[in-house]
Amino acid sequence: MLESGTKAPAFTLPDQDGKPVSLTDFKGQTIVVYFYPKADTPGCTTQACGVRDNAGAYAEAGVTVLGISPDPVAKVKKFHDKQSLTFTLLADEDHAVCEQFGTWVEKSMYGNTYMGAARATFIIDGEGTIAHVLPKVQPKQHDKLVFKALSELQTAS
Repeated sequence: MLESGTKAPAFTLPDQDGKPVSLTDFKGQTIVVYFYPKADTPGCTTQACGVRDNAGAYAEAGVTVLGISPDPVAKVKKFHDKQSLTFTLLADEDHAVCEQFGTWVEKSMYGNTYMGAARATFIIDGEGTIAHVLPKVQPKQHDKLVFKALSELQTAS
């Protein structure tokens, strides 16, 4: 998994509407990029709804949030609409961006191993450098931890 101080890999992925979104679209802005395993599952829904419910606080902090999963655009769109999400979700169907960030990992459930996206959040500064990494975030704690990290980064600068 990429670490703080590393340049974030450039990427372009389709959003929930199939429109291309690139990391470079946010040059000069702080963005929160979070990777989640699968749309419309309990933990991922909790995390996404937390971001939605804290949209005002993210806007006040001047931060854009992008959620990335290895789901196809149609599934991301369905999830986005069903949960009335107010931020952009990106479809990384070939998991290339997950691999670049180091979030495509071997997982296991019920004795079976498989490859999937690890839940992780990256705060990327306006220069494209990863300023903070939150690995293995619990969905219910996600926003609190992101705001704490943003506050620490603001204090440090």
